[in-house]
Amino acid sequence: MPIYTLVADSGATKTEWRLLGTSRKKSLTTKGISPYYFSSQQITELVASEVAPWLASTMPQALHFYGTGCAVPANVKLVALGLQKALPLVTQVHVSSDLVAAARALCGTQKGVACILGTGSNSGVFNGKKITRNNPAPGFILGDEGSGAFLGKKVLQHFIYGTFDDELMHKFNLMYATDYRTILNHVYKQPWPNRYLASFAPFLSDNRGHYMIENILEDGLGEFFYNHLYKYPETWRYPINFVGSVAWNFKDVLADLCNSFQLQLGKVLQAPMDGLAAFHAPKQ
Repeated sequence: MPIYTLVADSGATKTEWRLLGTSRKKSLTTKGISPYYFSSQQITELVASEVAPWLASTMPQALHFYGTGCAVPANVKLVALGLQKALPLVTQVHVSSDLVAAARALCGTQKGVACILGTGSNSGVFNGKKITRNNPAPGFILGDEGSGAFLGKKVLQHFIYGTFDDELMHKFNLMYATDYRTILNHVYKQPWPNRYLASFAPFLSDNRGHYMIENILEDGLGEFFYNHLYKYPETWRYPINFVGSVAWNFKDVLADLCNSFQLQLGKVLQAPMDGLAAFHAPKQ
């Protein structure tokens, strides 16, 4: 009887599920599962309705779930309970943080600094087995330097304050067709404001080369270096690795910052799943 392992990587926006042990790559994407916004029952309902039918007869023996907010023991318990109720035939359910996912995907079993730059941001020192240092990650209101939400907020500030020149203001209005009141309503009254803020980060990708855009990127990503990487002595001894959409789209800026700070740039991945699949693949 074949042995299957299910790996899930869940961020603020989406969850990617990968079934290992099959001859072909089998993946599924569902909405993001956050213990800060989902109850245990809501997790059960989502997984039972979307993931269980997809698995069908290939029910895994083990599930490794990595997610935002899963460094907190109470959140780990909540998520594990929801998953176990939805997939009762899975005998082993392991819940770990998205930072552990990043470290395993980027470093494998080697020492390194693992950084997440996606909708949110985080970082930690990995000794090849576990995270040994982790600077606080207080979320998009108090932190998340260098993240999509952080950079998107800078874009909105430039728009609201009229800091953009005429060229960028025109391009912003064409791309988003929004206004001050609509922005405030989304940020302060609608759910998932971090996702909303991050939706403005692509404006930076689409307008590379303009000095205002380059300044936002250098300053925004530079704040991640100053507030996070500079807090670890290991930063100057280990490779600095990044995963996430922001890291992937602006890896040239990260390379320049590492060079200016005399740091060793390691891997830059768009998403952790391929690295996690390799980490959890059956050993030959």
